[in-house]
Amino acid sequence: MNFNMQGQNEVTFDAIVIGSGISGGFAAMELCTKGYKTLVLERGRMVKHGEYPTAGMDPWDIPNQNMVTAEEIAKHYFKQNRLGWWVREDHKQFINKDDEYPYDEIERFDWIRGHHVGGRSIMWGRHCYRWSDIDYEANAREGIGVDWPIRYKDIEPWYDYVETFVGVSGQKEGLKQVPDGKFLPPFPLNCAEQHMREMVSKAYPERVVTPGRVANLSVYNPEVHKGTRGQCQARDRCWRGCPYGAYFSSLSATLPVAESTGNLTIRPNSVVHEIVFDRQSGKASGVRIKDAETGEEVEFFARVIFCNASTIGTTAILLNSRSETFPDGLGNSSGELGHNLMDHHYGMGASGVLPGLEDTYYKGRKPVGFYIPRFRNIDEATRRQDYVRGFGYQGSATRGPNAPEGAIGEELKSTLFKPGPYRIGMTCFGELLPYHENRMYLNFDKKDKNGLPVITFDAKLRDNEMKMREDGVQCAIEMLEAAGCKEIEFRNDATAPGACIHEMGTARMGKDPKTSVLNKWNQLHEVPNVFVTDGACMTSSGTQNPSITYMALTARAVDYFHRQVNAGVL
Repeated sequence: MNFNMQGQNEVTFDAIVIGSGISGGFAAMELCTKGYKTLVLERGRMVKHGEYPTAGMDPWDIPNQNMVTAEEIAKHYFKQNRLGWWVREDHKQFINKDDEYPYDEIERFDWIRGHHVGGRSIMWGRHCYRWSDIDYEANAREGIGVDWPIRYKDIEPWYDYVETFVGVSGQKEGLKQVPDGKFLPPFPLNCAEQHMREMVSKAYPERVVTPGRVANLSVYNPEVHKGTRGQCQARDRCWRGCPYGAYFSSLSATLPVAESTGNLTIRPNSVVHEIVFDRQSGKASGVRIKDAETGEEVEFFARVIFCNASTIGTTAILLNSRSETFPDGLGNSSGELGHNLMDHHYGMGASGVLPGLEDTYYKGRKPVGFYIPRFRNIDEATRRQDYVRGFGYQGSATRGPNAPEGAIGEELKSTLFKPGPYRIGMTCFGELLPYHENRMYLNFDKKDKNGLPVITFDAKLRDNEMKMREDGVQCAIEMLEAAGCKEIEFRNDATAPGACIHEMGTARMGKDPKTSVLNKWNQLHEVPNVFVTDGACMTSSGTQNPSITYMALTARAVDYFHRQVNAGVL
């Protein structure tokens, strides 16, 4: 191998961030604004804010009614589209092709990916919910996994900090299971959703239907939100990329701020192979990459390394970083690296037709509907005997077209613009426990096109999740009935881990180096200048969408690193 062909100075930085998505972008911004010359390594292609080719297209501009052909699915997206709704013409450019990025499975795992600058922050669902001590204390309380090394009070100020910059639209409810945050005005419930909120509250006071808390700017303040952002236009085209910068992404928010400092270098097409450990210093000295375009292998050096390549990507890099000191992967003396793989499980929920309200409608295509926070196992009054933890719901009420089935021609035209009844639908998101047996690992006998060992998954839902699912579906039916819905339909199709795109765990935080990979500062127990602040760090999965927690942990970890530098420790 020929390393460092450019000379030592050109490949030496204060900090290296691996990955440019939700947490990587935040790490880059925090490091750059604190004065650190920072290199962001992204394995995918360069994408800049505004480079969203379908963002301005109307439905009739998109080929095949926005459907990707069956032949293309079979050739390129046979795993990415297992759920049948994910791959569409209007954003397939941001989704990996399975034939180019293979992985193996002992148990099915739906690994949804996009390799490009900005990562999945371009396509994320944008729901932002704080965790509470109900979540941070759950493992210790129930004797499951290991105890989180932090509590809500440790991260609360960082939620405040991150939410203020991100811009989270939401409504305060005073719920202990999802603490209120620094909210912009919510995107209000429409009349059918408001009706549901009122009726569910009467029948089930502990179940709260609230506007979804979402990272879309209902109000834009350039002095606070910075970057290249603007107010949400309620177009509901978020997953194509937003030219207005109305929702939070690395491309529109954190990376532009980092770039404005003059301290940022972004290197796309840089496939990280390993983090190099220096046995003499007991620290990492740098990162080895392969250029995806030229095949050149290069080593970069830095004082600190932040791992933000996504849950699986980060852990794969750590597992592949083998040395005499760490033969099983960097910082893996505990043997926990790759284990405790989690996600949320869904594919369960219900929908129904809501009679009445025919004389009402709504304006725009708001970016979010309603959210129903967890209401099971939050105190003794809500304790279940058949399972632990809980679930939440996301849903909406809409009016579809009123055209009769099979209508064509004049009949279709005359009825198409007459709205039909409201239909309320909700999807349940359940917590997956941190089972040691659920894992991913590397097959060193099988290499991909970049020379990296192929990742193999072995994780599944178990008895606790199956019992939870039954209750989640039943509760959805109960709430629709309370709202007065008719023609109620329900589903309980157990998804494989990964399908919710909230993968977590595999390099968990903990108090004891013998049973965890990271300490309370997201720092490798055994390698103090390597931090992991993406989903890999999570010790349990909660029920809430996790990205706002990743960002809060990232900002907190960079602040800790900065204080350690000033103290002469790092």
